[in-house]
Amino acid sequence: MSLIRSKIFTASLMALSIVLASCQTSAPDNGEKKISHVLKAADSNSVISAYMDLQEAAFRQSLADSGVSVERQGDAINLIMPGKITFATNQADIQTGFYSVLDSVATVLAGYDKTAIEIEGHTDSSGGLSYNLSLSQSRAMQVANYLKSKGIRSKRIVHFGKGPMQPIANNQSAEGRAQNRRVEIRIKAIAT
Repeated sequence: MSLIRSKIFTASLMALSIVLASCQTSAPDNGEKKISHVLKAADSNSVISAYMDLQEAAFRQSLADSGVSVERQGDAINLIMPGKITFATNQADIQTGFYSVLDSVATVLAGYDKTAIEIEGHTDSSGGLSYNLSLSQSRAMQVANYLKSKGIRSKRIVHFGKGPMQPIANNQSAEGRAQNRRVEIRIKAIAT
């Protein structure tokens, strides 16, 4: 993992030097070069995008073959964790095999502390709405607590349950219900 952090650090320095170089100006009277202390929004967006690009690559590498989908939406990264690897049916206790996945997630998140983390629990539509909302909230809280136990600052994390409200598949089939039982982690850059 130290190789990944080294690459992250090097790429971050390169991105910063590009931004600073683009902010360099020359005084009209004597040609003296000065660095502007105000970054243009476009330059700031470029740095954020580069930061998120590096974080996405780190997630893809560390979560390869884990069953977790890594999706990019603008400057947000979504980690979609299917129910078959996260929690047993009708349970909010993290499955033993899911800890190594969460450890990988925590390692990447620790290396990119300029991001906010939203954790959503989802269920299928089987059972009552109140039960499913409570179950999804408990699952999201379990993931949040585990990440906090691995050193991720609590002020970066919010968690909530969506119950069956946002299905990604048809709840009429067993396969569709299985896809809807999931945890999603959304990582967003913190505007500085």
